[in-house]
Amino acid sequence: MKRNISLYSLCLLTAGSSTVSLVAKEKTNVVFILADDLGYGDLSCYGQEKFQTPNIDELAQRGMRFTQCYSGTTVSAPSRCSLVTGRHTGNACIRGNSSVNPDYEVALPTGINTIFKIFKEAGYKTGAFGKWGLGEVGSTGDPNKQFVDTFFGYNSQLLAHNYYPDHMWDNDKRVDYPENANGAYGTYSQDEIHKHALKFIDDNKEEPFFLFIPYVLPHAELLVPEDSIIQKFRGMYPEQPHHGTDSGPMFRKGGYCSQVYPHATFAAMVYRYDVYVGQIVAKLKEEGLYDNTLIIFTSDNGPHREGGADPEFFNSNGIYRGIKRDLYEGGIRVPMIAAWPGQIEEGTISHHPCAFWDMMPTFAEVINTKKAPECDGISILPTLKGEKNQKQHDYFYFEFHEMNGRQAIIKGNWKLILLNIQKEPKYELYNIAADPSEVHNMIDRNPEKFAELKTLMEQVHTKDVNWPLLSTEF
Repeated sequence: MKRNISLYSLCLLTAGSSTVSLVAKEKTNVVFILADDLGYGDLSCYGQEKFQTPNIDELAQRGMRFTQCYSGTTVSAPSRCSLVTGRHTGNACIRGNSSVNPDYEVALPTGINTIFKIFKEAGYKTGAFGKWGLGEVGSTGDPNKQFVDTFFGYNSQLLAHNYYPDHMWDNDKRVDYPENANGAYGTYSQDEIHKHALKFIDDNKEEPFFLFIPYVLPHAELLVPEDSIIQKFRGMYPEQPHHGTDSGPMFRKGGYCSQVYPHATFAAMVYRYDVYVGQIVAKLKEEGLYDNTLIIFTSDNGPHREGGADPEFFNSNGIYRGIKRDLYEGGIRVPMIAAWPGQIEEGTISHHPCAFWDMMPTFAEVINTKKAPECDGISILPTLKGEKNQKQHDYFYFEFHEMNGRQAIIKGNWKLILLNIQKEPKYELYNIAADPSEVHNMIDRNPEKFAELKTLMEQVHTKDVNWPLLSTEF
């Protein structure tokens, strides 16, 4: 019988120290921490005022905070695909949370270049812990078939909606949680995932590693263990109870539970995430690895309004318009923090525009890959190191394959959005430098800029039979 892991117990897991081999010190370790639906304004170092995130703030103080980082797109699976393959959604193999066939989640194909592959080829151990969403066990996208040595967590995005699951996966082994049966609250999945991520550091401290931690927090449902963290926030905010799925076929199979204290619970979920980040950093320091590790923290897309979440109350998107599923800035502009002792100057802020597809070439350069895979990204290593030879993108492009299809393209200060593609297409044009909140549609005043971006949008979208975004592709 498994038992719930308390935050106190998790703290104990980080105790101890060890001698690290010279081999590990010669190559830079990389830890990439990916939040799920965490908004640009959900961290206190990005302006959150209703709760604090001290450990993530500390990471920002010890490194670089980005103000214009874009996720892969505005929902989970394609955003993660963009991250791991270095492709924007106009070229990516996964462009939505489901494809033409709604009965299965689309998987990464065999032979595709991923960040895991380049790390493996460079002699790194690779681990992924949390929500995968890029192929179920046994598929071509199974983490173990995509150069991930150790995986623990959810393969299915749908099952990752719930925090007290009946099972998760340890590589290809199903791990059952009978203590969560019949609505019981036995093992909280995020604590279990976190425990395995810490163990990966212990198990691989003698050699270089790439650690990918896509925790599910703070994605709906709104639910945390009954411990000191939730008690810290109850009574702090006005509450409107959320009535969700507490029985029936979708209970803990994708449906979000009811929550009496949605505001307090959301704050507790983000705070719990902050505790995890602090413990990851502490583990690296205690094992003598911190000074040789690049840590990146970000989110897969903008904040959600599901399961009782209230992004308006928390100002989760900051000054930016839109949330998850929007291609306005609030749906795709995400917090990103990078810390790397001796390489990234402490307490710096970067306004360099970058995107998830830049991670592939950045990591390839960090680990001195002889030949970086072809991709849509540009290495941001010069920005991280404070150098002046940083190359710039000509454009940033995004697709969204639900809600009748959406596209967006950014070139310089200008952004063109196309909405409702399959029904009644509508274009909007914004100057996001002068109008970052995208309030003033400038399309009638700037016909030449509209024509330029419209042409570019059509050029950079590649057709794919699995992702028929445009009506002419059906």
